[in-house]
Amino acid sequence: MILVVDIGNTNIVLGIYKDRELAHHFRLSTARQSTVDEFGVLIYNLFRMSDISINDIEGVIISSVVPPLVNVFEDMCQKFIHITPLVVGPGIKTGLNLRYENPREVGADRIVTAVAAVSKYKAPLVVVDFGTATTFDCIDREGNYLGGAIVPGIGIATEALYQRASKLPRIELEKPKKVIGRNTIHAMQSGIIFGYAGQVDGIIERIKIEMGEPTLKVIATGGMAELVASETKTIDVVESMLTLEGLRLIYERNQ
Repeated sequence: MILVVDIGNTNIVLGIYKDRELAHHFRLSTARQSTVDEFGVLIYNLFRMSDISINDIEGVIISSVVPPLVNVFEDMCQKFIHITPLVVGPGIKTGLNLRYENPREVGADRIVTAVAAVSKYKAPLVVVDFGTATTFDCIDREGNYLGGAIVPGIGIATEALYQRASKLPRIELEKPKKVIGRNTIHAMQSGIIFGYAGQVDGIIERIKIEMGEPTLKVIATGGMAELVASETKTIDVVESMLTLEGLRLIYERNQ
């Protein structure tokens, strides 16, 4: 069994692959102050509740956009699982040809999702990852990673409204029934959900024109993908576990 770990700014997602199938997955809050032992105990308990033996873990791969937690998880894997993990970064074989001006600037999560998308759907395509930030990653017909766009995530936008507008409440992100809200909460939900969907469609349409690929496939992933994707015109499919699949593929390519 292979343990894949995606460390994001908001959540840490763990996956257990058995014979190339995702057997279990877990989502944790990204606690930057947690220690090696705290993460170790937490993961040990998750494994035990799911009848997973740590002794059955044959390999570990980590993708992180939170640099301080990389060493913590490396030490945790060595102490509790007795394995030195593979970390996605410079020198790792991904199969992607990065056309970014400075490839070291590309977030590991963006590379991982692109690898999975190309493997499953073939290029050309765009991956829209709805995380703390929403990223748009473009892969051309030859399989080159071109770059993309980064915008504030839907959670950040929602929290900014509450913090910067004194009379607006903190709301739960739910899709409203109508665009025209008849109260403040529904009006905010409408503006955020439908406005964000419009933003996604606008960026995708511009990408299609710039790449000269009017029919390229658009794949959505990330925690907020399901919420927004159904209101867009351009997203073709939602793959909630795309990052975990990409980590599995990269692990295999480096064996």
